Amino acid sequence: MRDADLTRLMEQGVRAWSGVALPNAAAAQALADMPHLVRELAAIRGLLRFEDEPSGFEAALAEEAEPAPAARPGAPPPRAAAAGALHELGLVEAAEAVARGEVTATELVRAALDRIGRAGALNAVVRLEAERGLRAAAAADAALRAGAPPGPLHGVPLMHKDMFYRAGEVSGCGSAIRRDFRPDTTATVLERLDAAGAIDLGTLNMAEFAQNPTGHNRHHGDCHNPWSLPHCTGGSSSGSGAAVAGRLVWGALGSDTGGSIRLPAAMCGVTGLKPTQTRVSRAGVMPLSFSCDNVGPLVRSARDAARLFGAIAGHDPRDPTSARRPVPDAEAALDGNIRGVAVTVVEEFLDSAAEEVVAPFEAALAVLAARGARIRRVSVPAMRAVHACNALLARAEAAAIHAEWMRHRAGDYAAHLSGRLHPGFAVPAHLYIEALSLRGPLLRRFCADAFEGAGALVATPTLRGPVPTLAETDVDADPVANWGRFMGCSVNTRPFNYLGLPVVSLPCGFDRAGLPVGLQLAGRPFGEAAVLRAADAFQRDTDWHRRLPPA
Repeated sequence: MRDADLTRLMEQGVRAWSGVALPNAAAAQALADMPHLVRELAAIRGLLRFEDEPSGFEAALAEEAEPAPAARPGAPPPRAAAAGALHELGLVEAAEAVARGEVTATELVRAALDRIGRAGALNAVVRLEAERGLRAAAAADAALRAGAPPGPLHGVPLMHKDMFYRAGEVSGCGSAIRRDFRPDTTATVLERLDAAGAIDLGTLNMAEFAQNPTGHNRHHGDCHNPWSLPHCTGGSSSGSGAAVAGRLVWGALGSDTGGSIRLPAAMCGVTGLKPTQTRVSRAGVMPLSFSCDNVGPLVRSARDAARLFGAIAGHDPRDPTSARRPVPDAEAALDGNIRGVAVTVVEEFLDSAAEEVVAPFEAALAVLAARGARIRRVSVPAMRAVHACNALLARAEAAAIHAEWMRHRAGDYAAHLSGRLHPGFAVPAHLYIEALSLRGPLLRRFCADAFEGAGALVATPTLRGPVPTLAETDVDADPVANWGRFMGCSVNTRPFNYLGLPVVSLPCGFDRAGLPVGLQLAGRPFGEAAVLRAADAFQRDTDWHRRLPPA
């Protein structure tokens, strides 16, 4: 059948079965990509066995899990030199300075408010809670003076993507549809950060409903990259990446369904961790994909990521999908010792990668090798099936979540978002179930091919090309010309959501235009400590994570 005929049949089927009309030219472009996906589905035919079922993924996560880290000899973390200004401190440095009495929480909050007030060009902030932050800081300072033990994030100002619910406060999710939405519950991750002593200064810009890889937002305005305002921040946690890179706050939460923590981390030059699927509670967090949503930190360093991850990870009775596995102390595992660790380069992640990305990536591998890691290179043919299954899964689940609004309020979405949602209604139920059922088998196959030994890692560039501009990825302006660049941003990040693996993106250099280049390090299920140990080892020998964007 010709592609045009197949596309027409899909459009008619969506209208008949789901009652969703083709909303715009972006949807037509997205639907025109579906015949390519149909051809790619040949990659999964014959893989599904009669006994495979969707629940097998949780079993595979447990079977392939990284053992808890053992204490190993290594150099202690170097104590940072005194910063010239408070915004130059990392999250852990700021928290420990407060605990030692060298700086107050009120001073940190005032420093953050000053930076925020001078960073309007980034368009990173949606709602600023200055007075609440100052009151919380005064209370934190008073508690320390009274002799209360400090929490691990005591007095440290944070802001978060505008999709983490706090009871009674607006959580707009980057949208017009939820512009006035006030939840009656608070996200578990926010409650845990409150308990750790963090100070919440408000909410940050994001891609509409957390579904674009660039940071475009029709409703609040696009977020801008601190390294170059015309360039993308990465999405969908765009404000989180820009706020941390711009030194507005010391850390931020993001969500990651196909790269939405790691893409802003890479494009803005910060460190972002997507934990293992099920490792962090999603209770009170806006959903996009039941199977692939994750919550994690964007911060300046691997040590900062370990501290924030430790505060939010662990089982939550409010989220029955959250893992009951104990959470090891990832920060304690940061000893700089990666001698003998196998770091695998999967060649499929380098297909068509730009030289200005490959060169910093290869230099980063050399840094890891100098620390004693073993670099190995393999091909994993199952990657084709991983990409196909991920596309089916994410599109179908997003369409289901947004179905009612797409039927009656499609015009309230940006064109690129309704365009991406529409093809999800064309995914047949049996293919969705196949994609779910193959997660376990494909995870086992990937682990067998890509990981070798304890603490093993996979290394990839976070993006295969340089950071694009907002203009050249603006699908609303030109869906035909810009669709490929828009979707190409996340080709190296999406597979790890389908596989459920922990993965960190950290800066490893700059492209020819002076924009950051990201390095991804992925580990076995529940191997956050191993991933962060290697990232920390790299950051002990480099200073990319300490580079500041232009004033």
